Amino acid sequence: MFKTAIVAFMTLFVTVGPIDVAAMFAALTSKNTSSQRRSMAMKGSLIATAILLVFSIFGERLLGHLGISLPALRTAGGILLLLIGIDMVFARSSGGTTTTDDESREAALKSDISVFPLATPLIAGPGAMGACILLTADAEGNFFLKLIVMASMLAVMAVTLLFLLIAGRLQRLLGVTGLQVITRVAGVLLSALAVQFIFDGIRSSGLA
Repeated sequence: MFKTAIVAFMTLFVTVGPIDVAAMFAALTSKNTSSQRRSMAMKGSLIATAILLVFSIFGERLLGHLGISLPALRTAGGILLLLIGIDMVFARSSGGTTTTDDESREAALKSDISVFPLATPLIAGPGAMGACILLTADAEGNFFLKLIVMASMLAVMAVTLLFLLIAGRLQRLLGVTGLQVITRVAGVLLSALAVQFIFDGIRSSGLA
């Protein structure tokens, strides 16, 4: 139970990347008032939470209808998270946890970024969505473990909202170097978790 909570929280914390999201949010809302930033942060966090809850609740059922087995999901999800972890270690931007260059340019022209790009893809990006499906499916029908995964996700969303509300101060405190150090350390942890998911998927498939 405790292990499930730790793995779920760490995986979602790294794939959502609250600190990176806050830094991007601060850059995109530098011309907005404090009340506007607060409103966008709360709205974006709520929408992202709803998106991830939908993937947590219905993602496994959808995969079942598509005939995708749990070992296949573990392996594929592990590979996706590993690619994201590698990008984080080498401080490369990818569409897995951040916006692409085209998305950033479009966002710069918007006055309200709460839905796009804040809610998705910055908070509820492909990596976070995939992690929610993988973690809930990994509970293998245990309702209590699924609740723990969802509670961990809500905790990560709460931390993300907190970081968004103090985004300006956080960016000034850590600076570019501090943000990259944290991102690289988180990338190493995510890569290790991803490899474990891959090992678990291969082992449970009967191939090894």
